[in-house]
Amino acid sequence: MARSGRNPNAIGSASDALRRSYFHRGGETPLRGVTIPEQFADIVSRFEKREAIVAVPQSRRLSYRELSTQADRVARALLAHGFGKGNRIGIWSTNNVEWVLLQLATARIGAVLVNVNPAYRPRELAHALERSEIEAVFLIPRFRSSDYVAMLTQLIPELTTSKTDSVESKQFPHLSRLILFDPNMTASATTAVAGFLSWERFLARADEISRQRLEGETASLDPDDAINIQYTSGTTGFPKAVVLSHHNILNNAWFTAQCMSFDQNDRLCIPVPFYHCFGMVLSNLLCFSVGACAVVPSEHFDPGAILDCVQRERCTAIHGVPTMFIAALGHPRFADTDLSTLRTGIMAGAPCPPELMRRVMEDMHVPEILIGYGETEASPLTHLTSASDSLQRRVATVGRNLPHQEVKVIEVESGATVPLGDDGEICFRGYHVMKGYYADAEATREAIDENGWLRSGDIGHMDEEGYVSITGRRKEMIIRGGENIYPREIEDFLFTHPKVAEVAVFGIPDEYFGEAVAAWIQPHAGEQLTEQEIRDFCEGHIAHFKIPSHIQLVQEFPMTVTGKLQKFRMREKVVEQMKKESVTSA
Repeated sequence: MARSGRNPNAIGSASDALRRSYFHRGGETPLRGVTIPEQFADIVSRFEKREAIVAVPQSRRLSYRELSTQADRVARALLAHGFGKGNRIGIWSTNNVEWVLLQLATARIGAVLVNVNPAYRPRELAHALERSEIEAVFLIPRFRSSDYVAMLTQLIPELTTSKTDSVESKQFPHLSRLILFDPNMTASATTAVAGFLSWERFLARADEISRQRLEGETASLDPDDAINIQYTSGTTGFPKAVVLSHHNILNNAWFTAQCMSFDQNDRLCIPVPFYHCFGMVLSNLLCFSVGACAVVPSEHFDPGAILDCVQRERCTAIHGVPTMFIAALGHPRFADTDLSTLRTGIMAGAPCPPELMRRVMEDMHVPEILIGYGETEASPLTHLTSASDSLQRRVATVGRNLPHQEVKVIEVESGATVPLGDDGEICFRGYHVMKGYYADAEATREAIDENGWLRSGDIGHMDEEGYVSITGRRKEMIIRGGENIYPREIEDFLFTHPKVAEVAVFGIPDEYFGEAVAAWIQPHAGEQLTEQEIRDFCEGHIAHFKIPSHIQLVQEFPMTVTGKLQKFRMREKVVEQMKKESVTSA
């Protein structure tokens, strides 16, 4: 398709001033009509001796043949324990080899991998278990201050008296297994925990399943089968469970690779978390779809580890959200690190300031760094800039939609497609649109219209060449350092504080994270409440990144005549106050 002049797919004539904001991007290469295990098997046959994954914290390196063999063993063990096509398998862990093995093994047999955020606390974990009707959870013992075993025991008190390694829970009737693994310890050092099945005992049953049985399970799969559930925003106050298929995420990863000129010769440094679409699809699956090497620098984000990893492993690509690049550029060892092997990568999750883009391209030696945009419901990437785009294009727009995707901009209330250049809500249609929200037909109908268009909730405009610029969000979702935060969820939690009468949570600008969480709180009449009380109340009960960094105790809220809270007014007041404080401190 031509990159300049009239867009032949836009509706309306070239001379029509009201030509509508619609863009379809075809592709010379057809969509991949296979399942993930079929694509992976082809890659293994072609690149079996090449490194598939390097996990620096675990000192583990696996070739494609070794990765395939170990993933198949996990798949056979899953079958032996009674799990197969359609069963929902949760993974609650930081980045490690076992996470990847589960990702490939569940796809091999058609089980649905459910990604659970490692920062979740009991309240959030309970929602994930219930919403997706999870049947088994693979978990690490702990991460930082989070004791995963203790949190599950708190939610499932029956575990304290369990004499078996199976689960029977009144609150979570679908849950039958909890499999515990420690990626940082040897098998002989794994500690037995009542009610939990060890990774070693789980794997021990793999030999019960023949190779023929495993191949038969894979042969029965269809590319349109559900393969993954990821959590994203919702109007209910808790994240919704997004259901994605082989076809959704394999094609999204594969065409992203094509747009990046990414192939078997590349080595991708992956500092983003696997539980997120950025990590699972645009990093892991991106590599495995073309035969590249996935390099894991650390269990969790560590800028120093990223620099060491790129230098030692000679990485050619790096992904991350803007805050990750800022942290790496500002690290004391940055100037002494050899990053000359870097070529490309994707920066996504928040707007990229022009100066940051310039520094990543020049100082970090990533001349082909690209800006990506999308959402979990779209598998996730919908737009990507090109290495041939100017710096202005790479910071002022999110690029064009990927091949075999459609995009349009509509008037929010009427749904009519707006003229080119006008702001409206961005909508997507194509192979990448989710199958729906798990067990939530009503929410699915609200998100996807009768013609298959997915409404993003983001506001922006499109130019004649199909480049899209994002100018705001219809939804109130806060994006803090790449983490999606949903105000209603935090509001519902803060309402449980006995002294809180009313609360409003919203995002405010933050130089480092892009956005920060702010909360206006009105105490009950006669109650004395402090900011520290609120922070202490949140600590250990909701994820750390959801705890408001700005708390304002108020006696009243700005409201409309119909009694609705005006969060934009609150945001304006907070921003004004921040500016005054900045001037005063200067």
